[in-house]
Amino acid sequence: MNGFPLDYEMYELGNLILQGGATLRGARLAYKTYGSLNADKSNAIVYPTWYSGRHWDNEWLIGEDKALDPTKYFIIVPNMIGNGLSSSPSNMPAPYNAGSFPNITFYDQVQAQHQLVTEHFGIETLALVTGWSMGAGQTYQWAVSYPDMVQRALPFCGSSKTSEHNFVFLEGVKAALQTDSSFQNGFYTEQPTRGLRAVSRVYAGWGFSQAFYWDQVYKDMGFSARLRADLSYSSLEDFLVGYWEGHFLGHRDANDLLTQLWTWQHGDVGATPGFGGDHIKALQSIKAKLIALPAKKDLYFCPEDEEYASQYIPNGEVRVITGVWGHFAGSGDSPVDAAYINSVAQELLDS
Repeated sequence: MNGFPLDYEMYELGNLILQGGATLRGARLAYKTYGSLNADKSNAIVYPTWYSGRHWDNEWLIGEDKALDPTKYFIIVPNMIGNGLSSSPSNMPAPYNAGSFPNITFYDQVQAQHQLVTEHFGIETLALVTGWSMGAGQTYQWAVSYPDMVQRALPFCGSSKTSEHNFVFLEGVKAALQTDSSFQNGFYTEQPTRGLRAVSRVYAGWGFSQAFYWDQVYKDMGFSARLRADLSYSSLEDFLVGYWEGHFLGHRDANDLLTQLWTWQHGDVGATPGFGGDHIKALQSIKAKLIALPAKKDLYFCPEDEEYASQYIPNGEVRVITGVWGHFAGSGDSPVDAAYINSVAQELLDS
């Protein structure tokens, strides 16, 4: 995988024993930091990546004029295992390469991040953990795995347990990739581009809401702080090709996408060791002040799911991102939604 900015560091995890029983030997965690750790190491924030995203996709929420201010906080953005920068099917040697890469849970992801945070940086407390989509899933996992460490949590457009409806949506994404004849059970010699284009078309119907398309917002989406560009598309087809196909054909490996997809499908804080699969018991163990930010028209991380979960979190609260952007209200591409997320993050950090 070529074309990535070389602006990150690599932490050697060693032999990472996974929940599923496999040992990922020579595991590595790619990460980038912003700001400086203060003397008592109390100003750290962990901000994990999302499905198919990399650390630079999170930078829209980081800046001196933002809640995640690097002049005040030490912000760590760990790249998920499987995203193409950290250990992934696309960069691991045999036998755990390509289609043989082992399954990774949210628990595994956070275990690796915890090793980076504690052993490499010597941090014992986190002022905040936050993230969008799968980043929200990791935020919940942090709050359950290390309740005495996480002071505040802000998961946006994500959940503590992947719903069955969400699981089914992802089955469509998976099928679109795997039915490409060039996929070859994950041992392809070239990227299955027909499958990747099909994935983009499947995803386009889920990432944004019906109202987004009804209003043809894609014709003038405004300035995206994440993409550092004004987004406007001349037609629906231009949007499907330029925005969606451009995303999935832009240095995304099919096996990496499938690895992250498995993690997402099997998200459940109840699977954390010690809870015996009890999702509610896991939520009740969270000590952090937690504000969940679902999007009103998100088609697969619905506000109702977060409202259900929040009743079991002792210091939990739900606020809904209004508007028509659906799941991508949390992407940083909507200026209005990005400003709202930032304002809640600022309020939470000031609390």
